[in-house]
Amino acid sequence: MKPYELAFIIKPNIDEEGVTAIVDKVSGYIGRGQGEVAAMNIWGRRRLAYPIKNHREGTYVLCEANLPPLAVQEIEREFRLSEDILRFLVFKKEN
Repeated sequence: MKPYELAFIIKPNIDEEGVTAIVDKVSGYIGRGQGEVAAMNIWGRRRLAYPIKNHREGTYVLCEANLPPLAVQEIEREFRLSEDILRFLVFKKEN
């Protein structure tokens, strides 16, 4: 398994309980891919640099996880299918 960081922005109209549910869902995606979550940091609601899908704010979340390389494709697919996630970025951490 290799260390990855997953950064994603959740729509601003989702309340705190909804954000927690989405974070739990992402943790489930990682678990299904035989990975493990090292850290999950919810940065909170912030202003976006430019509008995304007519939203000017979003809730930022940064997740550090250890994943097998094949699981990354499935997690990215789940991010694309989710209507509650505005943007995401998955990248491999340097050791």
